[in-house]
Amino acid sequence: MMKVSCAQEDLSRGLAVVGRAVATRAVLPITNNVLIAAEGSQLKLAATNLEIAISCWVPAAVEEEGTITIPARLVSDFVNSLPSGRIDMTMLPKSQSVELTCARYEAHISGLDAADFPPIPKIEGGTTIRVKPAGLRQAITQVAFAAASEESRPVLTGVHAEFDGDRVTLAAADGFRLAVRKLPLDSVVDDKVAVIIPARSLAELNRLISDQEEPVELTINSKKSQVIFKLRNVEMVSQLVQGTFPNYEQLIPQSHATRAVVKLGEFLRATRSASIFARDGSGIVRLQIMPRDGSGKIAISARAEEVGDNLGEVDASVEGDESKIAFNSKYLTDVLGVLTEDEVALETTTSSSPGVLRPVGTDDYLHVVMPMFVQW
Repeated sequence: MMKVSCAQEDLSRGLAVVGRAVATRAVLPITNNVLIAAEGSQLKLAATNLEIAISCWVPAAVEEEGTITIPARLVSDFVNSLPSGRIDMTMLPKSQSVELTCARYEAHISGLDAADFPPIPKIEGGTTIRVKPAGLRQAITQVAFAAASEESRPVLTGVHAEFDGDRVTLAAADGFRLAVRKLPLDSVVDDKVAVIIPARSLAELNRLISDQEEPVELTINSKKSQVIFKLRNVEMVSQLVQGTFPNYEQLIPQSHATRAVVKLGEFLRATRSASIFARDGSGIVRLQIMPRDGSGKIAISARAEEVGDNLGEVDASVEGDESKIAFNSKYLTDVLGVLTEDEVALETTTSSSPGVLRPVGTDDYLHVVMPMFVQW
């Protein structure tokens, strides 16, 4: 038996939060369901796709405690269609179904026994770390997109997170690019710990912390197989990727022959403009860096055999030699699109060695992009 009431807005918000973890292609049919548990003075909602599990607590008036699982999509769509106001939920005795009433609407939804729902992992012990949400959000945005999307090398689908002292370093690479971001922690880690967090899990976390103000608390279990992120009224558990992340330090060039500093907005606009032509020319954007006393520039061009070509120029302060390099336009626009500083530095050595992009005014982020080989 379960008898509970809560506000339509709260239930709708809670279902939206856990809905992100509902399995889309379910091996176990019950993972299409959301677990609903009336306990104490709260309603707990939980969903899992076996890679991540999200739990959320909403304020409720609980008359009788109880628990059941019901189809997530159905209940979410139905609750969203209701007027704002009080929703009463009753689990009918002896039947695995729930009655929902709100104003002049009512529904009966058949469910499955909560005992068959995959257990949400509990993480006891291990290493607990606190980090401010604003910095974490920006760091995830600047790193997670560089992880690989196909599963051929599972470690590259994750973000390498190394917690050391009062800093964490996040790194992601997909074989063509590498993003590295350092971030201060709100607590100090006694023993250095490194794990690989699935990039998909971090993308979900990013959505969950969009309006979080208090520090995010994360705990890595002692086996380094799972991590739990604790937010206000929400918890997310993620499996960790097992394996050895490549030694990415070796991929970062230690020197450069040319360094050009440009306005971020102008560089991004010229790159986007060129990428329209690059679409038909295997995505290649060519950069020609030209030093001149006090008034250097970068010429950004693309050409597609059948369609035409374009050329854009941006002012740059250039140190070093004249240089030519070509990149995949997507990789260039991806990184320029996540930077927030006014200026960015591009460091190059030869046309066949990687280029490095760094925001000017901070040393906590760098991005390495492999060049494309072209005829000049």
